[in-house]
Amino acid sequence: MTKPWTRETILELARSFQPTSVLAAAADLELFVPLARAPRTAEELARLLETDLRATTALLDALAALGLVDKTGERYALPPGVADAVGRTGPGSVLAMAQHQANCLRRWAGLAETVKTGRPLPRTPSVRGASADRESFLLAMNDIASVTAESLIGHLRPLAFRCLLDVGGASGTWTIAFLRACPTGRAILFDLPDAIPLARRRLDEAGLADRVTLVAGDFDVDPLPPGADLAWVSAIAHQNSRAANRELFGKVAAALVGGGRIAIRDLVMEPSRTEPVTGALFAVNMLVSTASGGTFTLDEFREDLEAAGFGGVALAHAEPTMNSIVTARKR
Repeated sequence: MTKPWTRETILELARSFQPTSVLAAAADLELFVPLARAPRTAEELARLLETDLRATTALLDALAALGLVDKTGERYALPPGVADAVGRTGPGSVLAMAQHQANCLRRWAGLAETVKTGRPLPRTPSVRGASADRESFLLAMNDIASVTAESLIGHLRPLAFRCLLDVGGASGTWTIAFLRACPTGRAILFDLPDAIPLARRRLDEAGLADRVTLVAGDFDVDPLPPGADLAWVSAIAHQNSRAANRELFGKVAAALVGGGRIAIRDLVMEPSRTEPVTGALFAVNMLVSTASGGTFTLDEFREDLEAAGFGGVALAHAEPTMNSIVTARKR
């Protein structure tokens, strides 16, 4: 059913970037972290953050108006829920994801130009710098996946594998969840060199490092490590064109033993491509963020997997989010 739009609701939508921008700036500046430790004045925060006092005060007052900060006299403090969500890092925190969304916001601001040219604008680093932006992306993926990994993997049961290949395994969240679900299995985590130290640290903390081989590489360039009987491809397909996905799926097939399986976690679109809404909007996110990424239907996944040497393609689990799972078996 079409939403009943009015002049007022359209203007409300047009202004909806404002609260988002306030939150994004606070996350970029890591303003919530010192506030989670103790109430502060705007002057104290400006000194700690090395920011302009007038601008810091305006940002704090906007945060207070939104209810993200409590203001008493001249002092600002975080409500308990906000302190737990963005006043720290670690399990349960969404600070890294808020920082990642701030980077997305900068790219979305150039949407009209991208639609004119078909090309995303050059990336502009946050005030934290490009390396910090990359780290916040990796941590954000971990923060989101750590909440859903155990239950989502349950949709692949009965789960038994000798060796898992975690393609683009980042900081190891999915590898850890798979190994806990299959105590007899081992894993190979493959990702870019900058992700490997994060993965090593988390695997050590989880007590699973002796069951994992860490391999640095670029799946766009390098072959994948061989020998696995299950490959996990999480939140990667949407970054690629269909041609690039066929190439990646072909590399996965070459790396798997005979009869090995692939499980792809990603958005899966209805044939109309307008549902789920999250997927239609995420396709725009890929438009402003990548040269050729997008979201795909189950039929498109099936065609590309079959072209790469897989059969028995199935939608093992469906959600209107990134948590749908497509499975197939190497022919």
